[in-house]
Amino acid sequence: MKSIELFTGTGGLALGLEMSGFHHKAVFEWDQDSCDNLRYNMANGYPALQKWAISQKDIRTVQYDGYAGKIHLVAGGPPCQPFSLGGKHQAYLDTRDMFPEAVRAVREIQPRAFIFENVKGLLRKSFSAYFNYILLQLNYPEIVKKDNMTWEDHLSFLERHHTSGHDGGLSYHVVFRLLNAADYGVPQIRQRVIIVGFRRDFNADWCFPKPTHSREALLYSQWVSKTYWDELGVSRPAENPLSPKRIREIQELVENGKVSLSRWRTVRDAIGNLPAPYQVDGKTHEIYNHEFRDGARSYAGHSGSKLDEPSKTIKAGAHGVPGGENTVILDNGAIRYYTIRESARIQTFPDDYLFSASWTESMRQIGNAVPVKLAKAVGDSVMAQMRKGMKDGLSR
Repeated sequence: MKSIELFTGTGGLALGLEMSGFHHKAVFEWDQDSCDNLRYNMANGYPALQKWAISQKDIRTVQYDGYAGKIHLVAGGPPCQPFSLGGKHQAYLDTRDMFPEAVRAVREIQPRAFIFENVKGLLRKSFSAYFNYILLQLNYPEIVKKDNMTWEDHLSFLERHHTSGHDGGLSYHVVFRLLNAADYGVPQIRQRVIIVGFRRDFNADWCFPKPTHSREALLYSQWVSKTYWDELGVSRPAENPLSPKRIREIQELVENGKVSLSRWRTVRDAIGNLPAPYQVDGKTHEIYNHEFRDGARSYAGHSGSKLDEPSKTIKAGAHGVPGGENTVILDNGAIRYYTIRESARIQTFPDDYLFSASWTESMRQIGNAVPVKLAKAVGDSVMAQMRKGMKDGLSR
């Protein structure tokens, strides 16, 4: 299946979709450091990237001539800063809001389906009208805002069109859901809004993939069956933090199959087999991207991730990574920053996918990425729907 990726960044979503069987005919990203890292992996022979046509350009200047009717999927993560809880919360007033460009790509390429990702903040109550506006534009990408319209005027026009029941023109069935990456085997609590649309004439019958992992299964393995500790070769804590009532609840859920039986993955699952990161002047291993960085500290509201829980969200600060963020609490109680390789593992990048920039820049790229495993989970389900459509006789 042929695809185009917008706002590619360092490639988390693109890699996951490639693993699902989508082959990117073009990937677009304006940031030079991110493009440099994609090219670095291409030059180092990373298989998935070898046929990618990487275009470093402002998406607003991209022309999609020749793609209409030839691309099955358009995907991407429009810049999230306008909606991020850590940003300035300006949404449509923020010049970095690239959802209009995502809509334009859908309008001009007319793919069979699209997948767009964004931050949880997009669902904030203060953004509800604008989020509805985004969804309606994706429903009806050919209904373009006129120059004399405000976005509110255009929203009203789209609402009238939507409720009138008109079916003519290019249109999509669009759904969204807030997904927690931990529920799909990513060793990290990371909540992201995923928007998926299928072209109306495709007659899709699709829903978001069910979670494959659960918190209850993790707690069961730690405090009921207690197999977790033996599995990872660490000493079991002396005290069980769960109340007898909570233990009974978890037993019922897990033993009766009421939750996903695979457990959430933890930080220890992700990085436990890595050696201690080396100091700059005293290397003790040859693992690329696994170098110690000094200066981590914990403070109120910014404490490190625990080894035997999923990581807190890997973040990408505009001015670097402050103490407490992207840090881990070790068995001896010490706190340190994640290395680049550890952060990449927590975002489920393969070990042979490398990061060529400084620690600060690499952490920015990793923190902005979609976890590869989450992208693959969604991509697998969309791919299955597309293959079913082809089997049923849809030619495009």
